[in-house]
Amino acid sequence: MRVKLLPTPQQATALEATMHACNDAANHVSAVAHTTGNKKNRDLRTEIYTHVKQNWCLGAQAAQHVIKKTCDAYEALKGSLKAGNLGRPGSKRHKAATSKPITFRPLAAQPYDDRMLSWQMEQRTISIWTTEGRLKRLPFTGDEQQLQLLAQYRKGESDLLTQDGQWYLLATLDVPEAPQNPHPQGFIGIDLGIANIATTSTGHRHSGRKLNRTRHNDRNLRTRLQKKGTRSAKRRAKRRAGKESRRTRDINHKISKHIVAEAQRTGRGIALEDLRGIRERARLKKPGGTSHALKAVGERHDQLLGLRPARRLHRIQGAQSRSASGVRRPGLHQPGMLPLPSHRQTEPAEPGRVCAASAEAIGGASCEPGRKPGQRTRSLVPRT
Repeated sequence: MRVKLLPTPQQATALEATMHACNDAANHVSAVAHTTGNKKNRDLRTEIYTHVKQNWCLGAQAAQHVIKKTCDAYEALKGSLKAGNLGRPGSKRHKAATSKPITFRPLAAQPYDDRMLSWQMEQRTISIWTTEGRLKRLPFTGDEQQLQLLAQYRKGESDLLTQDGQWYLLATLDVPEAPQNPHPQGFIGIDLGIANIATTSTGHRHSGRKLNRTRHNDRNLRTRLQKKGTRSAKRRAKRRAGKESRRTRDINHKISKHIVAEAQRTGRGIALEDLRGIRERARLKKPGGTSHALKAVGERHDQLLGLRPARRLHRIQGAQSRSASGVRRPGLHQPGMLPLPSHRQTEPAEPGRVCAASAEAIGGASCEPGRKPGQRTRSLVPRT
């Protein structure tokens, strides 16, 4: 839960100085960890704890949190590398992520535990540690319902961060889960998509048309403001920063809340489609379609066009390549092609190449009587 702090200018200066000191120390710890290869919390604390505490005037808990924050960052990097999120070993992204130490922004978030931060819920104030001493009776504010949850379920660490000149605390709440219904009276199936964000089996369709339209408008506005480059354009772009992500979160929250409320009201469960492996199955949208992608066209479209989609095509998302027959294959890879003569049955064929589904599609083609020279075209069929 995010709680807004209301510091005075002097208190805000002390908080900012604390953030700078902690993140500067974290950058030093990160450089040592990258140089020595020692990235475990306990071993690194034994090696560098005293140096960090004395040189940056940090308290005991603050120095330990700085070291732990750095180790957690390297653990997150290790997980991203293992999952392949930063490319394959040897790639540019992989080398850029592993060839230099992790760096922290001067105002990156800093964790606080109960020894460094205390809450006075009735007075709506906190007492927080800084490098210039402890700040007492620092007021905070928030939604009344959220503050009640904060007073009842707050537990563990909190993160101090600043955004657009405002100061916040991200508090951790340990809210008990509601008991699950062991015997639901059916399920509500949910299909997720882009044109329609969510479509339920009960007939409710949550369209994403408005969201996509506003995204398109925001992108055009950002382009115009960046191209203009005046001070007023930069101020407007700064005011609109994060507006699209906030709108998206709000819409997704409303949709999920509507679905959950319907399931609770009817005593049913919720069944979501399995999206594992969607990155391997789905093909990203491209500016133009591929000339040989007949399989992507539905069976209904194939019947309308009089075509039968080619079978056993390997859908591989990759760079463009050129086959032995000189056919460009962007993204959707096909077997090698053999040029065969063919022509259209109802009208003279125009020069060019067309993709036939198989040799059977060519077998039924015969030259019309009286066909003029130069009306033949070359079609392509997979090699056998």
